[in-house]
Amino acid sequence: MLDYHDKADVALRIHFAIQRLCEEEGKGLDAMKAITLLAGMYVESAFLFDNCEESLQGMFIKLGERLSCEPLSGEMYYEAMPPSSIIDFDSEMGRAMAREFFEEWLDCEYEFNDMLLELTQQMFMHWEAAQGGSNIRQTGQRRAESFRLLVECTYRAMAYEIAAQELCDVVIEKKIGVDGWNMADSISGLAGLAGRKLSLSHGGRNQCCWFMGADLPDLLDQTAYVMTQEAVRLGIPTGTDWRFGLPANDTPANAPTLLVGGVENICEGFFQAIGLYDYNDQAVCAAKAAGRMLAVACAGERPDLEPAIAKPLSMAALTETYKSACVEYAVEYSAV
Repeated sequence: MLDYHDKADVALRIHFAIQRLCEEEGKGLDAMKAITLLAGMYVESAFLFDNCEESLQGMFIKLGERLSCEPLSGEMYYEAMPPSSIIDFDSEMGRAMAREFFEEWLDCEYEFNDMLLELTQQMFMHWEAAQGGSNIRQTGQRRAESFRLLVECTYRAMAYEIAAQELCDVVIEKKIGVDGWNMADSISGLAGLAGRKLSLSHGGRNQCCWFMGADLPDLLDQTAYVMTQEAVRLGIPTGTDWRFGLPANDTPANAPTLLVGGVENICEGFFQAIGLYDYNDQAVCAAKAAGRMLAVACAGERPDLEPAIAKPLSMAALTETYKSACVEYAVEYSAV
């Protein structure tokens, strides 16, 4: 068990780690990135308890008491938050930091939570006091505003994690257990669902020109990265073979439409149940679920699928479904 000075050292190291990751040369501290890292730490801390949602709610109540304020009220524009894929990436980094430091903490979860609350309080109050300073990009940011952003990021990060596991469970139970799907079908269906939701997020517009020979849009690459990193975190070997054998951009789309439709029918109810209505958020959840299913299929000495086959299979399902949806929209708009 750590004594007081050792615990203070852990808290200081967490603070410096966040500063190091969020400092940009010539621009100062990226407060939004720091908030998403903290969000990941809050999510991981909440998962230490049996009821993670109640634990998270209790942490925010205590944080409000420490800050002597409530989260900023009112409607928040979606553009005020980072893209869903960035929230997932940064929050996963924060979760990894929390796991690393908690291993050194060697004490009860409640004290670790108190340390995290104290650290957050100090950061938010420092940002609010940094009027006109040059060491933080968002100078003078009110603590209530920082609090609101933290709450929004944390609940989204937790929703992504819970949804990814639930989508895997429902596909295994209903499609593999009842309909006789294999792992390849499940991976293709989930990855394709991510591509379809991503296309719906922008209505297929403004990015349809890529299938005429342009490069894949950044938005698609970012969603694919969510899938690949989830698989790598769970044991899939890294490599450059994710896009091996993918069709060229000028070939007709060949999406696994039936598989995607089968997955979408059973996943839509879950998205509605947890209030996750934004298509970008749904695309991230499906991509994480596909990466998780991919890791399960490729695990063990005798995997269901070889990684060299499963990795390009999932990437093809994602990109081809996105491509197919964009082509459909392009045809619709050309007919108008």
